[in-house]
Amino acid sequence: MKTHGFRVLGLLSGTSVDGIDVAVAELHAERDTVVLTPLGELDVPFAAETREAVLRALPPNPSSAEALTILDTRVGQAFAEAAAQGIAEHGPVDVIASLGQTVFHWVERGAALGTLQLGQPAWIAERTGTPVVADLRIRDITAGGQGAPLAGTLDALWLRGLAEESGKPVAALNLGGIANITVVDGSGTVLAYDTGPANALLDLAAARVSGGEQHADVDGKLALAGQVRRDLLDRLLADPYFAAAPPKSTGKEHFHRDYLDTALAGLPPLSPEDLLATLTELTAATVAAECRRHGVATVVGSGGGMRNPAVTAALAADLPGVALRTSDDLGLPAAGKEAYLTALLGWLSWCGVPGTLPSATGARGPRLLGALTPGAHPLNLPAPLGGTVTRLRVSEVGARG
Repeated sequence: MKTHGFRVLGLLSGTSVDGIDVAVAELHAERDTVVLTPLGELDVPFAAETREAVLRALPPNPSSAEALTILDTRVGQAFAEAAAQGIAEHGPVDVIASLGQTVFHWVERGAALGTLQLGQPAWIAERTGTPVVADLRIRDITAGGQGAPLAGTLDALWLRGLAEESGKPVAALNLGGIANITVVDGSGTVLAYDTGPANALLDLAAARVSGGEQHADVDGKLALAGQVRRDLLDRLLADPYFAAAPPKSTGKEHFHRDYLDTALAGLPPLSPEDLLATLTELTAATVAAECRRHGVATVVGSGGGMRNPAVTAALAADLPGVALRTSDDLGLPAAGKEAYLTALLGWLSWCGVPGTLPSATGARGPRLLGALTPGAHPLNLPAPLGGTVTRLRVSEVGARG
C-alpha cells in the first residue's frame, strides 16, 4: 500500500492562548507507515483584543451566548488569516485541519461529557477556498473517550520504533497550558493522558505578580531565583486529579485563578519568586511521578514549557537517570509539533482512517474524527486508505522516494 502525498495545513491555539500555531506537511502512506514531511511552521499571534476576549471566556469567568458567538467568529477569522499566511509562505494545500481554541472541556466524575472549541471553520474555508476538517474531539467523547490528549495518536506511531530499539518505554511529553504524556513500549501498547498543569498556573502567577505586565515567567527567571515552598506544594499535590487513574483529561476549567487562590488561602505570604518556583516544581513533580510509574527511560519533550529552563532543570532533577530529549532531536520541529499533529489528524480523517487510540482516550473503539466544511469546490475525497497504519516516519524535504 503506497499513496500519493497530500499537503495538509494544521492549525490550533493551545490552552496558553499564546497565538495560532500553523504547520504545513506532506503526508503519504507506505505500507503500514505514515511518512510525514515537515514543510514549514509559523506562529501567528492573536490581536491583543482577541486574546483578552478568549481569556475572559475561560473558567471561572462567566460568559454568555452572545460573547461566545462573537468570539467564535473572531477566532475563526483569525484562524482564516493564519491559514492564508501559511499557504502564502509554504504553498497551496489539499486540506486544512483545525483543532480550534478550546474554551471548555466538560468533565464530571472522571468522564468527559462535552467539549467546546471556538474558531468557526467556515471562515477558514471561505478565506482559503480549501476544505477544512474541524471539530476533532467530540466524536471520541461520544464513544466514551476523553477527547484528549489527541497527541497520543502521533506519538504512538512516531515513537514505537524508538521504544523497540531501546527495549524500554518512551514517553512523549507536551508542556502547553496542560502537561500530557504518551507512554509507548516496544509491544505497541500505548497510554496517554493529561498529568496536570504545565504553563496554566505558571502564566497566571506571572501575570499576577507582575501586575499584568508579563504573561509568562520569561526564561524561568522568577522561578530560578526562588525556593520551593513545601506547604503550598503539598497542598497542591493533594488534588485528587493527580491520584486519579488514566485515562483522564483536564484543562483551565480546573486549573484556574480561583484554584490558585484556594491553594494559597491561609498560608504565610509567598514571594513572587517562591510562588513561581513552587508552581514550576508542581509541573515537574507530577510529570516525573507518572514517568516513574511507567518505567520510562527516555522523555521526548515539546511545547512552550520546554523552552523554560526552570521547568527543564526541575524535570532533570526529578528524573535522574532518564534521558531528556526534544522532538527536534528526532526530526520533528518542537515549535510546530502540535500543529503537525493536527495536520496528521486531518490527513487520517481525509483518508478514512480513525484518528484516536482507545488506550489513550478511553473510548470504546477507534473513531473517524471531525466534520468537513467544503472549500471553493465540491468535496473530492480520496478512496479510503485501507489497511492498518502502525508507524510514522518523519522525512526530510527531498528525502522521499
